[in-house]
Amino acid sequence: MSDPARLSLQIHGEGDEAMVRCSGKLVAGVTETLVDETRPLIKSYRRVVLDLSDLTQMDSMGLGAIVRLLVSARSAGCSLELINLSKRVRELFGITHLLSAFEACGEQRHRLP
Repeated sequence: MSDPARLSLQIHGEGDEAMVRCSGKLVAGVTETLVDETRPLIKSYRRVVLDLSDLTQMDSMGLGAIVRLLVSARSAGCSLELINLSKRVRELFGITHLLSAFEACGEQRHRLP
């Protein structure tokens, strides 16, 4: 079983879309894992979807990492989408007025197999 205090990622690419399923905590100290694993996908795919359904916690550093990825995606002509945001994560994006910056913040549109 994985350590819930750590961030783990499952990445699945198909066609022109990559799905990154995040599990655990996206907090200071582990945010570079998300950035380092997702940036190459932005260069290779037209659409990258972050599935946050198994994210148990996110702090301002985690929010900053996602915003950095959004900036990278926009400069590369890639669409970065968020799905399956928990109530707390959605509130964090709402408080910072960042929710509207993302293409889609849908509920469970698709999941990794």
